[in-house]
Amino acid sequence: LGRRHPIYKTWDEIARVFMKLGFDVVTGPEIETEEHNFEALNIPLDHPARDGFDTFYIEPPYLVRSHTSPVQIRTMKQRKPPIRVIAPGKVFRPDKPDAGHSPMFHQIEGLIVGPGITFAHLKGVLDLFAKSMWGEKTNIRFRPSYFPFTEPSAEVDVSCFICGAKGCPVCKGSGWVEILGSGMVHPKVLASCGIDAEANTGFAFGMGVERITMLKYGIPDIRRFYENHFAFLRQF
Repeated sequence: LGRRHPIYKTWDEIARVFMKLGFDVVTGPEIETEEHNFEALNIPLDHPARDGFDTFYIEPPYLVRSHTSPVQIRTMKQRKPPIRVIAPGKVFRPDKPDAGHSPMFHQIEGLIVGPGITFAHLKGVLDLFAKSMWGEKTNIRFRPSYFPFTEPSAEVDVSCFICGAKGCPVCKGSGWVEILGSGMVHPKVLASCGIDAEANTGFAFGMGVERITMLKYGIPDIRRFYENHFAFLRQF
C-alpha cells in the first residue's frame, strides 16, 4: 500500500491547525502575472526579486509564481473583509539544488484582514501554531526584518524542540530555530486590492513546508524528499 509523503503529512498537520482557528483554504494558479506576483505586493520594478535569477519567467507578463502570495492578492480582490485564509501550494525559484534549496518547494501562507487587526493578534495566532506543532512548552520570538509587502515585518523563531533551547547543532547553539516570516500587511497592498486601508488592517505570514518537515523529522537535506528512495519514504 502507498504512504502519504512526509511533505504532505506536514502540510495536512499545518492546515488542520489553522482550519481549527477558522481559516479557509484557498488556492490559485501556478502560472501567474507580474501584477499578482510582484506589483500588487508592493514589489517595485527595481526590487531584486524581479531579477530573472530569482524567478522563472515565461513570456511577459507571465511567470511561474515564486511564492503563494498571489493567492492572497486574488483573495483580497474577490472578497470583502473580514478575510481569514491560508494559501498552500507549490512555488518555483531558479535555485541551484543543495541541502537547503530546491527549484520547486511548497509554501503555506496565511492572511487575516479586517477592522482592528493588530500585531498582538499575529503573535497570538503564531504562538498557538507553534505550541500545536511542537508542544505547549514551545516559545516564540520575533526578530525585525524586511519584506516589501508587510510593515512592520518580522522573522519568527521557536525555542529549539530538539535540545529544549539549551543549544545543539540544529539550533547552532542559539536555542532558537527560524520557522517563518510575518508582518502587518502594508497599506499599499490593501489599497492595490481595493480594500480601505483606513478602516482595515491585517497580518500575513508564510512558511516553507519542506523546512518545517525537515525540522520535524530531523532530515538534513531537502533533496531526500524528491529522490523516491523507498527505504527513506517508508519511515513515514
